[in-house]
Amino acid sequence: MTAELEKFLPLPVLECDGDGRLFFNYDRPDSVGRLHSFYGNFANVVRAYAYIRTLGGEGLRKVSENAVLNANYLKQLLKEDYELPYDVHCMHEFVISGNRQKARGVKTLDISKRLLDFGVHSPTNYFPLIVPEAMMIEPTETESRETLDYFAAVMKQIAREAAETPEKVTSAPHDTPVRRLDEVTAARSLDVAYPE
Repeated sequence: MTAELEKFLPLPVLECDGDGRLFFNYDRPDSVGRLHSFYGNFANVVRAYAYIRTLGGEGLRKVSENAVLNANYLKQLLKEDYELPYDVHCMHEFVISGNRQKARGVKTLDISKRLLDFGVHSPTNYFPLIVPEAMMIEPTETESRETLDYFAAVMKQIAREAAETPEKVTSAPHDTPVRRLDEVTAARSLDVAYPE
């Protein structure tokens, strides 16, 4: 940004007073005014619009059907190894529970950390809140069957490890550059200061 454009910044502008305290400055007569948050993230809206336009009506229907098919396929593969709180036909996502694994000392967070050793990003953990040890799995519409089978095989292996060698799961990840962080210390010793 250049100095000539600074006076047009949207309101409010976070500034520092003479004593070093931060405050919101609303007294800027040349400002473009407030930005409305309900417009959302413009770049994401453009991406979504481009995706829809690229696929067209028929393509959008096909990828939507694939998302539903992928979720139901994975659900069937995993329901023997993990607790399935809702054994019904799902749409694009489903929820499993790590309750069986927790009974052996392995939490859902441990399962997610172990997934990192296989190069797999973990699903959403502990949501929805009404399902204990929840993992919400939402395969995308463009996942191949090979990718789904790989994910299921890894999840099944982790379930076996939780039963046979739980310490292997509770001490994961093993193969990442950064090991498990101390989340309690991180939460209690937050450093949210603005860098100078």
